[in-house]
Amino acid sequence: MQFLKRLVTWWTDQTLGMQIFTLRKGLRVGQDDQGNVFYQNKDGSRRWVIFNGEVEASRVSPDWHGWLHFTWDQPPSAAPLSHKSWELPHQPNLTGTDAAYVPAGAMRAAGGAVSRRDYEAWQPE
Repeated sequence: MQFLKRLVTWWTDQTLGMQIFTLRKGLRVGQDDQGNVFYQNKDGSRRWVIFNGEVEASRVSPDWHGWLHFTWDQPPSAAPLSHKSWELPHQPNLTGTDAAYVPAGAMRAAGGAVSRRDYEAWQPE
C-alpha cells in the first residue's frame, strides 16, 4: 500500500518518479533551515525542492524562492543574502491553524463579533 501511495501521490512526500528523476538528474545545491533540499539539473535549466515533511510551498524561505524562480543565479548556500535587522524570520502559511491572524471583531476572535459604532449600513432610497 505504501508503494502505491508513493507512486501516485505528491502531497505527502516526493513520488517514486520524482525520486528516480532526482537520483538520475539532480545535483544537490543546498538545504534550508527547515530541512528542505534543493536541486538543479546539470545545465541549471531546471530547479526543484524536495520538502522535509509537509509539501507546502509557503515553507520555502524567500531566499530559496528567489533562486527556484531564477531571480538570481547563485543559491543562498553559495551567496547568502544580507538581511535587514527589522526582518522577521520566515513563517509558513498559517491559514487554517490556531496561529492564523484573526482581526478584531471577527467571529473567531476571542470576544466574538463586536458591534461597531463607527459604521452605518447603506440603505437605498
